[in-house]
Amino acid sequence: MSKKHIEECVRTSLEGYFRDLRGTEPDGMHDMLVRVVERPLLEVVMQHADNNQSKAAQWLGLNRNTLRKKLLEHKLLK
Repeated sequence: MSKKHIEECVRTSLEGYFRDLRGTEPDGMHDMLVRVVERPLLEVVMQHADNNQSKAAQWLGLNRNTLRKKLLEHKLLK
């Protein structure tokens, strides 16, 4: 899957989100989107990194402590 394909999936989902709002103005979209994307991102990366936090942090371009904090926030720390 290419970066362009991922962007299109996000775009399509956001268009659906706005349709579902039926004219109601959204609030806090940035935080909402970060929350709903970050958890599956962390889950998949940790799975492919065999739960190796150092490797996953490197792949994500994060400091290992930052990754650990995010894993705790999402209750994904094993």
